[in-house]
Parts: sequence; C-alpha cells; structure tokens
Amino acid sequence: MDEAKIQELKKKAEELYGNGDYLCSEAVFAVVNEYLGQPLPPDAVRITSGFPVGIGRSGCTCGALNGAIAALGLKYGRTGPKQENEKIMALSKEVHDEFKKQFGSTCCRVLIKKFEFGSPEHLEHCIMVTGAATEMVLKKL
Repeated sequence: MDEAKIQELKKKAEELYGNGDYLCSEAVFAVVNEYLGQPLPPDAVRITSGFPVGIGRSGCTCGALNGAIAALGLKYGRTGPKQENEKIMALSKEVHDEFKKQFGSTCCRVLIKKFEFGSPEHLEHCIMVTGAATEMVLKKL
C-alpha cells in the first residue's frame, strides 16, 4: 500500500474518533475492515467496543492498540482450530513494540495522565494515537 493511501486511511480513523462516530479501538477496526473489503460486516465493529479507555475504562492497555491488534486479525487471524498462528503473533508483537517505542507505554492511564480526561487536549492526543495505531496496522497489511 502506498504512503498516500495509508495517510488517507489514518485521517479517516482520526475523523471517526474526532467527530464522535467511534472511540479509538472502533475507529481503527472499522477503517481496516473497510479497507480489506469488509471481511466482517460493518456491525462487527462491536467486537472492539469494550476496548476504549484502556479496556472498559480500566485504564489498562490502550484501546487504539487493542483495536489495531483486532484489525490485524481480520487479515492474519486464524479461521479454525489448530491452524498456524505464527504470523499474527509476530505481527501483533511488532505493532505492540512499535506502539510502546513511539508512545513510551501501552497503558492508557500512562498515555493520558498529563491530560484532564475529556478535555480538548485529551481528545486531540487520543485522536493522534488512534491515527498512529491505524497507520501501524496498515503498514503490516
């Protein structure tokens, strides 16, 4: 995929989050699902609805990262028992490690600790993280 297409889809994920259509994990997943020709119906975005704010507001693993890993599964995940899973495991680790390197943590509460929750600055930061996670996945497809 060329860089222009990646940037277009990254922006789309950022807009889906920024305009309130979806939260971080949902935006990443929806964009990748659409890009891949919808291997799952659009309402499958519900699979990722519990990931935002660090998994159901627990502050743990960033929802955008969780959405990115779920999105990788659309292309590389297993479709039945006992199938090979080395590729999805390796790519998931790569995205995790890249995310951690770029942001210093994978933990939502760490990523947003300097922002007042719900503030414009918090929203701007999470939009940027959502876009970055989308870009990371797209580069693996």
